[in-house]
Amino acid sequence: MARANAADDFVRARFSVRSAFPSASALSPLLNCEPVIRHAVLGMAGLFLISLAAVSFSTASRSYDVAVDASLAEIELVASLAASELERAPWSGDLRALTTHLPQHALAHGRQILISDREGRILAGNLPPGSARFLADHMTKSGSVAQTRGSGSRLVLSDGTDAIATVKHLPEPLGSVAVIHPIADVLAEWRAATWRSALLVMSTGLVLLAIAGAYIWQTGRVRRAEKTCDRIRGRMDLALSRGRCGLWDWDLARGRVFWSQSMFDILGMNSASHSFSFEELRALLHPDDIDLAETASALLRSAGSAMDHEFRMRNSEGDWIWLRARAELVQEEGAVTPRLIGIAVDVTEQKLMAARSAAADLRLSDAIEAISEAFVLWDEQNRLVTCNTKFRKLHGLPAESLPPGVAYTDLMSRGRLPAVQAELALERPSSGARTYEAQLADGRWLQVNERRTKDGGYVSVGTDITNLKQHEEQLLESESRLKASVTDLRRSRQALEVQAQQLAELAERNLEQKAEAELANHAKSEFLANMSHELRTPLNAIIGFSDTMQRETFGALGCQKYVEYCRDINESGQYLLGVFSDVLAMSELEAGHTRLNKTRLEIEPIIEQAVKRIEPAAREKAISVRQESFSNPSLFGDRAAIEKILKILLANAVKFTPDGGRISVRTRRVGNATKLYVEDTGIGISAEALRRIARPFEQRGPIFNGMKGSGLGLAIARSLVELHGGSLRIRSAVGSGTVVLVHLPVPADIERRADIFAAA
Repeated sequence: MARANAADDFVRARFSVRSAFPSASALSPLLNCEPVIRHAVLGMAGLFLISLAAVSFSTASRSYDVAVDASLAEIELVASLAASELERAPWSGDLRALTTHLPQHALAHGRQILISDREGRILAGNLPPGSARFLADHMTKSGSVAQTRGSGSRLVLSDGTDAIATVKHLPEPLGSVAVIHPIADVLAEWRAATWRSALLVMSTGLVLLAIAGAYIWQTGRVRRAEKTCDRIRGRMDLALSRGRCGLWDWDLARGRVFWSQSMFDILGMNSASHSFSFEELRALLHPDDIDLAETASALLRSAGSAMDHEFRMRNSEGDWIWLRARAELVQEEGAVTPRLIGIAVDVTEQKLMAARSAAADLRLSDAIEAISEAFVLWDEQNRLVTCNTKFRKLHGLPAESLPPGVAYTDLMSRGRLPAVQAELALERPSSGARTYEAQLADGRWLQVNERRTKDGGYVSVGTDITNLKQHEEQLLESESRLKASVTDLRRSRQALEVQAQQLAELAERNLEQKAEAELANHAKSEFLANMSHELRTPLNAIIGFSDTMQRETFGALGCQKYVEYCRDINESGQYLLGVFSDVLAMSELEAGHTRLNKTRLEIEPIIEQAVKRIEPAAREKAISVRQESFSNPSLFGDRAAIEKILKILLANAVKFTPDGGRISVRTRRVGNATKLYVEDTGIGISAEALRRIARPFEQRGPIFNGMKGSGLGLAIARSLVELHGGSLRIRSAVGSGTVVLVHLPVPADIERRADIFAAA
């Protein structure tokens, strides 16, 4: 049993494509955790370097502080000794005598000792030539600030040198003794030690980086080798999968069959076990196809060494797959029974294509038989490929189907050629193709099309065109009649062209007259605008002076009549100014110079303001003005234009409403529009006047209340409403009052924003 299992393992390793190249897990178990180890090594190396650098930096910082503190202590000691010596013995002016009483290394390593008087002048010191004469100038650079550290100070000398210093005061006549030590000399030994430590850290880091790099390089080689094996493995699997084929190994002695992975992929099966017994494999085969046991036995008995069979196998979805197996007997060294080794190819598509081709040939034959023309197809050697019944009837051939491959001469010898009375070529023959018409003895006409096929064959189609020929004769007769009609139509067309030319001349004259009318209208608008402007200037003076005289600003006029005259002059001037303003506004509207500045408006405040303007005039006539609102509508328009519209409508209502009447202003929201209603109980307007009331300079009737007006108010109001995209309508009857409706649409996007604001 162990030997059998070993044989199974050998066969699986030999004929499984995936086992041809071992995976990474087969090479080494550590490769599975290699990425974790690689990152751990890099992390530990980095952590070690960071720790080493941190310890070195901490040590260097501490050594820096120790060196500075030690130097401060030393210069403090030297300064104290020098001060004690100068207090004990009088100052002789010789610095060398003082240094003999100090320690041996008191002035070593660049230290300086300076003695000054009470004014700070340096009396003695080991300074280089050209140094400052005063102690304060020498110890402090311009703009620098000394930093105190313990009992000493850190400062910048006059020559720019960074140093530490300490100063001790002396008894008179001396001032002080100072000991200075440059920082560069203080830190000389510290710098050397720091560089040695940094060199040690860098060398250690380089060694660690080299070790880590070698490790990463080595693992990279292993990964590349693994990828190469996987790539080759994938190529072989891809080649077998794309070729829809699988490897087979039939162990005839043990009765088992081994498959490659691609074979399992073809059948959509799980590859848990790569071997099958003949009984298990027979269950997958179609019962009407190959018997593996009988095939193997027959192959062993026969003298042949190869087999080539097509059979069907059931896949995992229960469908039958056509396979073509080609195998050969292989006698391995040391084996008693040969093995049958080969390949199985999926030929399902070829089988389906062959079936489709046969069905297509059948449909093509049916189509050729069903067409109304005589059809025949010859191959490149003039042998019959196919023809239909109409071709056989035309040539007197037997009614039964003719076998393909019959030569042209043999086929024509079996029938008879139709008698042709006339032949008419329709196109010149070119590259083996021609089209002609032939009249047979019985009076029928045929149109024959002959063409060469791409493989060198020949196809001929004969169409019965007898009906077409009869129609052609009828068309020739109709053509002669049409030519006479065309002659008549040509004469009619010439007459129409003359009329069209006359109409064009009339249209051109009409355009010229229209242009002249537009120029005249433009000149009228310009004239009205200029005249309104010229007349408004003196009217403003008349109104202003009459108002001043009426108020008697500069003294009494002496007679009450003069005051009344001034009031009449002022009122007449105001009236004329309003008329000229209306004329100017109307001319701007007609000239298209009016521009609207549209914004979102609340209509209620505008109505309230307009009502307040007419209240004095309404109060004089005892007219009640009422404002109603069925909602809180808003609109999108020009505020000044809306106010102008309301002013005109309310002024007209007050003007044409008798004493004691009523005026109401209503607003309502209907859909995406705001509607304004101005209703009065005035004298009303007749039906005839309504048709022309909103035209410029048109009046509703005779003079009312002694003042007729310019007749431009409603025309201006209608023009402003139409600029907003709305409409103005008037409903009135004589003696029943008037209702004016102003319809102002609200754009959809403005409406949506208003709804959003209301919801917020």
